[in-house]
Amino acid sequence: MRKDEIAEIGIDKSERLYIKPRTEKFTMIYRSASEIHWDNEGLFLSSPKPREWTYLDWFKHIVSLIKSDCDCNLILTGKTIWTNIDKVLRENIESENK
Repeated sequence: MRKDEIAEIGIDKSERLYIKPRTEKFTMIYRSASEIHWDNEGLFLSSPKPREWTYLDWFKHIVSLIKSDCDCNLILTGKTIWTNIDKVLRENIESENK
């Protein structure tokens, strides 16, 4: 299984959670019909604006989907940039990604 660092994780102005891998690109993720999208300009994965699911639910879904469908483990590091993520959500994401 490949591994890639999460370069950045954030919530954009459209209220979507996004995860930017350091090197990997997941251009075909739309085939999974999972509501996860790849942004070719920003080079990140994104969720829709949360409805029933929380941002933490979307984070877990994205990471799990990339692991199962793309054979790649996305890992947080001390270099990960956190953008518009509050302290509680960050702590929850970090505890999920150990």
